[in-house]
Amino acid sequence: MKLIGVRTPGTDDTLIALSEGDDKARVLATLQDFWADPARWLAVEPIDGQLLNTKDLQMVPPVLPDARVICIGLNYRAHAAEGSYKDQELPPHPTLFARWTQSLTVAGVPAPVPANEDGLDWEGEIAAYIGRPLVDVDAETARQAVLGYSTFNDLTSRIAQKLTSQWILGKNGDNSGPLGPLVTADEVGDLRDGLRVQTRVNGTTVQDGNTKNMIYDLGETLSLISQTFTLRPGDIICTGTPEGVGYARNPQWLLQPGDVVEVEVDKLGVLTTPIVANDYRLEARK
Repeated sequence: MKLIGVRTPGTDDTLIALSEGDDKARVLATLQDFWADPARWLAVEPIDGQLLNTKDLQMVPPVLPDARVICIGLNYRAHAAEGSYKDQELPPHPTLFARWTQSLTVAGVPAPVPANEDGLDWEGEIAAYIGRPLVDVDAETARQAVLGYSTFNDLTSRIAQKLTSQWILGKNGDNSGPLGPLVTADEVGDLRDGLRVQTRVNGTTVQDGNTKNMIYDLGETLSLISQTFTLRPGDIICTGTPEGVGYARNPQWLLQPGDVVEVEVDKLGVLTTPIVANDYRLEARK
């Protein structure tokens, strides 16, 4: 199944809908009802759900406002080597940082370059959605609790990120977390089996990795998190990016207004984001 978040004109209510291609989507449930019991809704034949034309809808992330969005930093070996761990041993546990849901958006929504940045950096990756509560679980139980996956771009403000040892400021710019549709886990399989993750800027491939090269396994990371706090249905973990980011290049290459960045992941599709100037932020809020 490929699931999307939608809003009908004149409302602020988010619905979860099943994408049926050809600009059609069939409503499954409200956002809150779906994440209250996702297994129930995925087991229902949605033949009676309202069929909508997506051209008439606003596309939004299928994400609860109070969901936790947890990101793994430096989770591919070659990316770790081009960054903080070039001449050091890898740490035994993953570096985790948080995004707020307000930073998330969908394909086609412009991402503005903040005023104090030289550009935005791309980080193509995969986001995983939790489908049931996890408390003190082992890695295999955690893997089985993953409901599905989305293509994700962890667009990063590098100057802000590197002001301190904490990364949150640089990882929460406006519209800096575009997500693709949620594809259910039964159609994707296990990340350990290998999914190709590619990023392109204006048609040029800048990242080309594979999930087989992850350092920290998704199930083991979820198990680790669950030992400290309860993971709930709708929480998201973003699994890290392969090598090829812009700030590590010589010369450095960052996204500028007018650029278009695409992230493509096997079985998940292509996520496209246009980059715009900072004045977009002001205009969007008038």
